[in-house]
Amino acid sequence: MVSSGKYKVIVSDKAKKMLGEHIRFMAKVNKKAAALKKKEIMTAMRSLCQMPQRFPFFEEFYILPNRYHKMFIEKWYLVLYQIQDDTVLVEYILDCRKDCDWLIKK
Repeated sequence: MVSSGKYKVIVSDKAKKMLGEHIRFMAKVNKKAAALKKKEIMTAMRSLCQMPQRFPFFEEFYILPNRYHKMFIEKWYLVLYQIQDDTVLVEYILDCRKDCDWLIKK
């Protein structure tokens, strides 16, 4: 994904797969809502081409500090991304209602 602006936004294959799974799940219940949610998430990710540093770092003791930024999207979605030079790499798109078990280390 390339957006106009200072930064190029790239969505990893893993993040694309995660988004696809969320949207397919939603579409089973409501196709219109799924299409709207996909558009909302894509718009939010494209906005990272402008000032991606505006979102804070994701800080947990088991993740290297200052590695991932976190962007929350309307209620349940969390996007984790890295900034490398003039590129924003989106690595995870999480539905926090169900996908966050791997974030919680016991």
